[in-house]
Amino acid sequence: MREKIIKAGFDLLKATRADRLFAPLARGLGAILMFHNVRPFAPAVPGYAPNRLLEITPGFLDAVLARLEALDFDVVTLDEALERMAAPRPGGRRFAALTFDDGYRDTRDFALPILRRHKAPFTLFVTTGFADQTARLWWLELEAAVGALEHAELRLDDGILSLPSVTATEKTKAFQMIYARLRAGKETRLLDAVTEVSARAGVTRNFAAELCLDWRELAAIAADPLCTIGAHTLTHPMLAKHGVDFVRREMAESRRLIAEKLGAAPRHFAYPVGDPASAGPREFDMARALGFASAVTTRPGMIFAGHAARPTALPRLSVNGNWQDVEYIDILLTGVPFALWNKGRRVPAL
Repeated sequence: MREKIIKAGFDLLKATRADRLFAPLARGLGAILMFHNVRPFAPAVPGYAPNRLLEITPGFLDAVLARLEALDFDVVTLDEALERMAAPRPGGRRFAALTFDDGYRDTRDFALPILRRHKAPFTLFVTTGFADQTARLWWLELEAAVGALEHAELRLDDGILSLPSVTATEKTKAFQMIYARLRAGKETRLLDAVTEVSARAGVTRNFAAELCLDWRELAAIAADPLCTIGAHTLTHPMLAKHGVDFVRREMAESRRLIAEKLGAAPRHFAYPVGDPASAGPREFDMARALGFASAVTTRPGMIFAGHAARPTALPRLSVNGNWQDVEYIDILLTGVPFALWNKGRRVPAL
């Protein structure tokens, strides 16, 4: 239903071109773009790819960068984005800052050659536990488990969730229902439940080892002049679900480890998951207190001058794998969908 509503909104804007009419009011100074995986699309189960929104093809990344150039965006570092927020250039070109979350190996293998060709700087937010190959990409574990099962079952406090999982459609529905129930509760329960479902499915893969850059590989990509390394916690938790000491350790210790392993302390931070249930005013204040120059959420929005006063609560534009069409990127870059989403507020309340 959510996808249908989004599509209807996009189609309406495309048909009426209302995005162009209201763009001068909504487009702001620029945008921070968010990416995760960049790789050829090859689902393990045909028709079943519940995490597809986190994945785009290399060709689409190339098309997005070409479109930014055609629209006269300056692709800048996060440091320059902060400077432009603090001192907007009257009549100046808009900016785009590119961010890649988690530290995937495909950032090096598929995205980096494209970024180099476009001379596009980017920030790579590193989860240190993924580099150590000790933290869990639980959403991929769950996808693999449901993909391997013909019947998905999960014990919950209010009973047993029992779902058919034979066809791709059934698997997608089962994943979405389990994911929604687990995301709404405590993270410890979420991890235990994913372990339980994975064990039932015989899934024992270490996705961090398979998919994420280790410290040696991170050192190599960090040496590229286009790359800025940012921090993304130790274990990729939904911070707002945890106590203050846990949150401080996840944020501060991840920065310390990156400094130790790569030789420079990161100035920028990304909140894992990054929605209101995962990062809020407490986390924004802590990022500032720990000395991060910026911290990014996954809240949707363009960047305005008002964000200079709250650089540890910055919105991003998600380049979504379910919407790989440059016409959608054009519409998003007008800022109009975000103005509607945020009810006209350029800098929404925290």
